[in-house]
Amino acid sequence: MLALPLASVPDAAFRVLCLGAHADDIEIGCGGTVLHLAATVPGAEFTWIVLSGDGTRAEEARRGAALFLGSAARAHVVVKAFRDGFFPYVGASIKEYFEELKRDQTPDVIFTHYRGDRHQDHRLVSELTWNTFRDHLILEYEVPKYDADLGTPNCYLPLDDATCREKTRHLLDAFASQRDRRWFTEDTFRGLMRVRGVECAAPGGYAEAFYAHKLVVRPRPCEGR
Repeated sequence: MLALPLASVPDAAFRVLCLGAHADDIEIGCGGTVLHLAATVPGAEFTWIVLSGDGTRAEEARRGAALFLGSAARAHVVVKAFRDGFFPYVGASIKEYFEELKRDQTPDVIFTHYRGDRHQDHRLVSELTWNTFRDHLILEYEVPKYDADLGTPNCYLPLDDATCREKTRHLLDAFASQRDRRWFTEDTFRGLMRVRGVECAAPGGYAEAFYAHKLVVRPRPCEGR
């Protein structure tokens, strides 16, 4: 299997934009990848945007970001207050915010929700990501839930066991309000990463998976030619 590096220029700035509808979405969908990039890419700069959150959930969103971005060279965290569960009905306001992002952000890679996600808030965020950023690498992450909308991803980032343990530990530490949900367990998160690790033959046995709907490949000239 051919591996394509995300950040291929050592020490160069590598700008990462993470978009999530709710507190814990980014952490569940690409938290392991964020931990890996923050630890291994010296020039990684993260913009972390959670689009809904007030009171306890806003506090959890900031705590989750702090835990996952602790090793990052630079990080900017934004927690907005669009109404949870009502994104399609306040879509114009969210669209206006995305237009602001377009003026301010020039990311090298964007992590956002899967376009086939059955949660209405997640789906709108994915649609606006594609509508707004038309010349960027966009990787859509998955969030397990009752809706049974997990699909067949086509892009993987292998993870080792230590990173998976760190991810699940941070999730359970940061989001106390979610612990009574039957699906919000260490087994759920590790199980999904284990399945994705099997699918991509990850050396460490685990991986996070994404949907890459568009990729532009620019082969490098061979040395000596």
